[in-house]
Amino acid sequence: MTPSHSFAPALHLVHASSTISVVSIALATVLFFWVTGRIFYRRHNLPYPPGPPPKDFISGNARELSDSKLWFPMTEWAAIYGPIMHFRSFNKHMIVLNTVDDAIEIMEKRSNNYSDRPYIPMIDMIGWTFATGLKPYGPEWHAHRRFMQQTFKATASLQYRPIQTEKVNDMLYGLLETPEDFMAHIKTLSAAIIMSAMYGYKVAPKDDYFTELAEAGMAAISNASYPGAAVVNVLPILRYLPAWFPGAGFHRVAKIALDTVTRMQDVPYKYVQDNMAAGTASPSVVTGLIESCKTDAEHKLLKEVAATGYVAGADTTTATLSTFVIAMAMYPDVQKKAQDELDRVIGQDRLVNFDDENSLPYIQAICREVFRWRPVLPLGSFHAAVSEDIYRGYYIPAGTTIVANVWSMTRDPIKYKNPEEFIPDRYFAEENRLNSDDMNYTFGFGRRICPGRHLASATTWLGVATILSAFDIRPPKDASGNDIHLNVEYTGGLISHPVPFDCVITPRSDGMKQLIVELKNSSL
Repeated sequence: MTPSHSFAPALHLVHASSTISVVSIALATVLFFWVTGRIFYRRHNLPYPPGPPPKDFISGNARELSDSKLWFPMTEWAAIYGPIMHFRSFNKHMIVLNTVDDAIEIMEKRSNNYSDRPYIPMIDMIGWTFATGLKPYGPEWHAHRRFMQQTFKATASLQYRPIQTEKVNDMLYGLLETPEDFMAHIKTLSAAIIMSAMYGYKVAPKDDYFTELAEAGMAAISNASYPGAAVVNVLPILRYLPAWFPGAGFHRVAKIALDTVTRMQDVPYKYVQDNMAAGTASPSVVTGLIESCKTDAEHKLLKEVAATGYVAGADTTTATLSTFVIAMAMYPDVQKKAQDELDRVIGQDRLVNFDDENSLPYIQAICREVFRWRPVLPLGSFHAAVSEDIYRGYYIPAGTTIVANVWSMTRDPIKYKNPEEFIPDRYFAEENRLNSDDMNYTFGFGRRICPGRHLASATTWLGVATILSAFDIRPPKDASGNDIHLNVEYTGGLISHPVPFDCVITPRSDGMKQLIVELKNSSL
């Protein structure tokens, strides 16, 4: 008997509900046997490293790994379980290294086995596999890495110093004109250097489209790449669910992010192509190489490498210099000591330049402490084991995610007394002589260390030195005229930024104001 028209929608819902139930049961059954098999399969009768006990048999530690600021609980667990910890999320294993020595042993001395990247579905779904640092270990990554090394190695980075100096001077003028917009000026500086170097593009002082595009792209990867960012990261098999299926909302999120990430690569590259066609292109990395690209694969490589530098360089340097401003507002004695060094070595008749670096060890110590105090990547960048391994009597399965807990490393109370305090003096072996702790490990380990670290460090140094030479940084005051204690929150995710905060930035002298204005006028 054919159902009447009025009952057809209800019957459809019953059929749909039954279908969903059958699919759910089938998926759950497959998942159970898949996870169980992977949990118990082990070629060696050796233990995993210690770690928090799993919440349940199937999901393991998945719940603990869902925190967007995972470095905080992981550092607390390190005090309980030791320097090497093991976690399991369903069938996926994770090893967390809490000391620099272990990270060097695993990621550098055994780099042949630990230079891969773990598969994180959302990174793939939002298109961020274009980035050099997120590509699997293999020929394509090697081609990217070789290009990056040639472009940003220590000696090659010297060619960008005129750009860095020009853009830092622009930032100083912005701080002089509208000091309340200091975070926007810092963001512009970071983007302006890398955009000029990569594409020959001049960033607008505020609300620049390319800068906002990079920021949106970095937000997408930061919010998608930690273990608990989406259910599909925990259970990759869920990627194959249709977007309409209950719990598959990550498909919609990924689609929006993918559009941003695609534009982030294509738009600046087309900007160079259009300017070259018009004969108005400025010198840049892409301008110098684009005509040598003869195939689509070569264009793709250049486009991806350029976009990697563009978004990564702009975002991380912004976070670093913002942290510097916070530290100076909170620690006036540190600021005063740095300014005394600057006045003694440089004076107030000129601005600092790169030739002064070796004469200003305290400025260098401040930069190191900024990297340590609030690391931009508190959990580093994840590595993965290509093959199974044994380390210190512990078993590490193939495919295990390896995490360098940089936050824990920078909180080592033996190496860094009072680690939560901002103390640049900790980097001096003796008076006026820096020790060997250059904080390079905050840029990563082994073959996956950040290739742009030389450019980033140089920008940070010049920004710190010139701001301290030209300006005083103070916390805001309340209605009674008392300093407001700064307690700035930081974001979670892969990259940790300070949330917007207030401070007061004023020029140190009329002479310095005049110098900044003259430099600006001479550049017009």
